[in-house]
Amino acid sequence: MGKLSTHVLDTTHGRPAQGVKIELYSLKDGTRTLVKNAQTNSDGRCDEPLLQGSDVVKGSYELVFHAGDYFAEKGLDLPSPRFVDQVSIHFGISEDGGNYHVPLVVTPWSWSTYRGS
Repeated sequence: MGKLSTHVLDTTHGRPAQGVKIELYSLKDGTRTLVKNAQTNSDGRCDEPLLQGSDVVKGSYELVFHAGDYFAEKGLDLPSPRFVDQVSIHFGISEDGGNYHVPLVVTPWSWSTYRGS
């Protein structure tokens, strides 16, 4: 059974990022449709996959991580406007029922991602 999962690592503090708001959108025919809202737990992960089973279908997607709000809640002195605020990752699922893991490694000044397993 396939799934789409994520986690967020806060490399400023050297720990998983708890409490990051995440939105998953489906991108199809020029339309952006909200699929799911989630929030990271104490391990920086969502309590359940963002997609699983027959919901993992080929297509284009977007994950939006509200990193700026997370860092502001941690009491960091951030510039206005924030350098890293909402991190948007556009990615594709190329196989129905596949396993996709899209983690975010983030600071107030940089971020990166990769396809995990």
